[in-house]
Amino acid sequence: METQITVYKLDHTGREKWHYSGMVLDRGENWLRLEARFNGPEADDGYIVWRHGDRFVEYFYSERWYNIFEIHDVNDDAIKGWYCNVTYPATITDQSVQWRDLALDVWIGPTGELRILDEDEFQGLSLDVATRTRAFQAVEEIREHFALLTRSRYLKPVL
Repeated sequence: METQITVYKLDHTGREKWHYSGMVLDRGENWLRLEARFNGPEADDGYIVWRHGDRFVEYFYSERWYNIFEIHDVNDDAIKGWYCNVTYPATITDQSVQWRDLALDVWIGPTGELRILDEDEFQGLSLDVATRTRAFQAVEEIREHFALLTRSRYLKPVL
């Protein structure tokens, strides 16, 4: 039985920025995988074209400082890449997921190329040293994770 869940994207202070619904695909003690459709404005960021209706397979973790969005094209379901948000660990309940965005992002293209995004926005946030350190560690964890997957030619997040 499919279960609908609400995802709340919060800013670093905990204020809601966006929310949407998704369908739970599976879950574990410290993670959740869901499917959602992109409902934001279409845009071309140079490395990805966001299309209304793109399919997202989203991975949230209550013990990791990031989440992973596997993005599939709305027209042919081809993988566009993985958008990883550096965040505080997610709060996962039966009804919702809440994640506090730290602005710093990592993009991994379908062939494994990696980009660090929004470093200037991250630098502008009022964060303590421990949080900044943890955010940079999350970027390294993402980089290591996808480097291993690229070498194995099997680009899928592990739970």
